[in-house]
Amino acid sequence: QVQLVESGGGLVQAGGSLRLSCAASGRTVSSYAMGWFRQAPGKEREFVAGTRWSGGNTYIADFADSVKGRFIISRDSSKNTVILQMNSLKPEDTAVYYCAADREITTATMKDPNEYAYWGQGTQVTVSS
Repeated sequence: QVQLVESGGGLVQAGGSLRLSCAASGRTVSSYAMGWFRQAPGKEREFVAGTRWSGGNTYIADFADSVKGRFIISRDSSKNTVILQMNSLKPEDTAVYYCAADREITTATMKDPNEYAYWGQGTQVTVSS
């Protein structure tokens, strides 16, 4: 079992930045795919960013078109943590952000929330205009 705990959400003005962290426990997640998803009120959960191990020290990252160039995903293996750095935030980025993990994710399935077995409780991000 993998337990995930997100932190770092909050209220920020448009154009600002936030740094979300996802701390994993129970197992080392270095070989797991890690994804960030978000869900706004009345909307379905959507993919934001993900990173998947591709062998050795190499990870593949992918991003939703809406956040490309603004968000960065990284790992701190020493802390078993995944970071989502969010820059140039927009009001439409407002949502609850969730961290997810799974060992069987491929490039084709990284953006599908149904493919992830482990989820955090979520952290609220609110961007004011």
